[in-house]
Amino acid sequence: MQSVPALLNTEEKPLRLILAPMEGVMDGIMRDILTSIGGFDRCVTEFVRISQTVLPPRVFYRLCPELKQDGRTAAGVPVFVQLLGSDPHLMAENARVAVNLGAPGIDLNFGCPAKTVNKSQGGAVLLKTPDHIERICAAVRHAVPEAIPVTAKIRLGFDTDDHFEDIAESAIRGGVDELTVHARTRRQGYRPPAHWHRLAELNQHSPIPINANGELWTTTDVATCGRVSGCHRFMLARGALCRPDLALSVRAAIQGAPQPSTSWDDIRALLISYLERNASTYDPRYACNPTKQWLVYLQYYYPQAGALFARVKRLNQFDQMLTALKAPAVTEPAELVDAA
Repeated sequence: MQSVPALLNTEEKPLRLILAPMEGVMDGIMRDILTSIGGFDRCVTEFVRISQTVLPPRVFYRLCPELKQDGRTAAGVPVFVQLLGSDPHLMAENARVAVNLGAPGIDLNFGCPAKTVNKSQGGAVLLKTPDHIERICAAVRHAVPEAIPVTAKIRLGFDTDDHFEDIAESAIRGGVDELTVHARTRRQGYRPPAHWHRLAELNQHSPIPINANGELWTTTDVATCGRVSGCHRFMLARGALCRPDLALSVRAAIQGAPQPSTSWDDIRALLISYLERNASTYDPRYACNPTKQWLVYLQYYYPQAGALFARVKRLNQFDQMLTALKAPAVTEPAELVDAA
């Protein structure tokens, strides 16, 4: 197997790793935990839905609590505020509010495949109208100071990838500073594979950086994506939830350094912190479900997480969940799926 350094020449273009937005999963607490482990250059919030009005500050603070600390996580990683909507004027005015509150950057969502979002003319449905994507990008770019980056995320297309280049070029003409491409169409959803090869020509000729996204679960995936697409910038999503040290592992592999060794006990400590912080930030009654959700992701790398989930999946009381998390593991430690 080729090493990561052989596939990514970071002397020419530096590696950049972005923590992806994931609706209902990647909130401020999770961003803080994952960036504290290390490896990420930037985060993006869950989407702020823009429909009929300019939103009050409390909405932005709720979805991006980092605005109260200079728009960064405790580890110092900047957090861009993501907007989802279809009205160029309203998107621009809300971007202005977010920046005035301290957002270090604005991200525009043209990739969400959810039917409820698409029915409201938001997310991936806009891939059908590249000209409208350009108008939204241009309006937001014009509304915020030049020093504030405006980025966008797209997919290869809605039903097919026939118009991928038109979609990407429309966002670029609109003035975005970076473009993230989820290498699947809306119809393909999250079904593997991700078609990284479709990014190669765009990345080669684009005047702005292109970030690759989709099916990046391991260091080997990142290296292969880099070789196929030519990208040196990657947005990590589900892979970062399954393996919290993924970004750190990618950087270590590129530098030829020893891989981080994150044991199940380390993960269990993170789970306990996650549960307790959810309970204190929101409501103890609702702290258990996010913890269970994270266990579902973690089981792909840690067999102990699957065994623990089986024990706690019916628990709904904070005290019971905390006791279960603190109990000794019920299976012996196993090797991680990927050690590349």
